[in-house]
Amino acid sequence: MSERPRLTVLSGPSGVGKSTVVAHLRKEHPEVWLSVSATTRKPRPGEQHGVHYFFVTDDEMDKLIANGELLEWAEFAGNRYGTPRAAVVEHLEAGVPVLLEIDLQGARQVRESMPEAQLVFLAPPSWEELVRRLTGRGTEPPEVIERRLEAAKAELAAEPEFDATLVNTSVEDVASELLALMDVV
Repeated sequence: MSERPRLTVLSGPSGVGKSTVVAHLRKEHPEVWLSVSATTRKPRPGEQHGVHYFFVTDDEMDKLIANGELLEWAEFAGNRYGTPRAAVVEHLEAGVPVLLEIDLQGARQVRESMPEAQLVFLAPPSWEELVRRLTGRGTEPPEVIERRLEAAKAELAAEPEFDATLVNTSVEDVASELLALMDVV
C-alpha cells in the first residue's frame, strides 16, 4: 500500500502558463483532482457552482476564514478567493493526487497551513519570454504592463522557497515532469 499522495501546489509568475500546463495535464490525466476555489465574485456565464468555483457570499467567506477552513485565501479586484481545506484533505486521504494552481501569496499560505505539501515553481524559459507574454497583445496601458513586470520580478525572486522548479519550455514536457513529481505515471 503506497502512502497517500501529497498535495502539489503549482505556482509561478503571472503569464508563465500555469493554467495551460494544468489544462494539458488534466486532459491527459483526469484522475488528478484540481482543487476548486471558493470565491465571493459572481459567476460568469457558463460557470458552474462546484465545478469552476464554489460561489459564496461575503458572510460565508468570513466564516470559512474565521473557522480556519481555507488552506489559503487572498483578495483580488474586490473579490476574495480561497482553497477549501476539507475537499483537499478528503481527496488526499482517498489516495487521489491533488493539484492546486495558485499565486505566490497563496503558495506561501499553503506552506504554513500544510507544511507537507510539495511546492512546485513554474519558471519562464527566460525573462525576455516572460516580458513578451506579459506585454502580449499590446492592449494594456504602459503603467499596467509596468506593474505586471514589477510583480513578476518579485515572484521570480521567490523561486528558492519552492521544493522544485520546472521551466516552461514546452507544455507537454512540463506536464509530464509535474506528473513525475506527483508520482502519477
